[in-house]
Amino acid sequence: MEKKVIAFVVYPEVTPLDLVGPLQVLKPLENFGPFEVVTVGERLEPITTDLGMRILPERTFADVPKPFALVLPGGVLGPIQAITHEPLMAYVRSAGQGAEVLASVCTGSLILAAAGLLEGRKATTHWSFLDALGQFGAQPTRERWVEDGKAITAAGVSAGIDMGLALASRLAGETVARSIQAIIEYDPQPPFGAVDWAWVERADLKRSLLTPYVPAIQKILAGRPELLAKLLP
Repeated sequence: MEKKVIAFVVYPEVTPLDLVGPLQVLKPLENFGPFEVVTVGERLEPITTDLGMRILPERTFADVPKPFALVLPGGVLGPIQAITHEPLMAYVRSAGQGAEVLASVCTGSLILAAAGLLEGRKATTHWSFLDALGQFGAQPTRERWVEDGKAITAAGVSAGIDMGLALASRLAGETVARSIQAIIEYDPQPPFGAVDWAWVERADLKRSLLTPYVPAIQKILAGRPELLAKLLP
């Protein structure tokens, strides 16, 4: 039986948990069906993440031209650099158009949207970039994860684990997904309870989060004013 390849795209300055969270969830699918879960990059060389550590992809884009599922993790500056890098965007457009599943974590949805793959679809991203997602043609939706047709997108960082479990259930059934949840012991009980979004608004956390990155974003997009207007309106 032909393998259904689930390809996680790795690129410079990606957030490791965006990648590893759902990867840890979906890799066990190889034990429950005809799935193969791999990481792919432009080249087979260590890629720096936004935590400084490096990740070595298993395959190149050329090795996996037509994956069954395409997964885009996010970051802060990484996705902004990515949407200006044509080799990566060409792969996302080509692989994404033929994929049966499009998935993203955090700002990885900005890459999918910039590639034209979320046009008119409900989608989500990290709360600080939710408005920007709409500028790229998606319909921003404030949910932990959002499913619209073949697209399944997660909110920020840790939400990728939830998205991964929802996708595992779609692909292999709820029993398998529940088994994986137990195997990885995903039973979140954070010390402060659920996020207090009213507090986030009062603290103006979006401003304090993004302001330090504005000069770098402006530098990356210096020659792309149309993208800059969408990301920093």
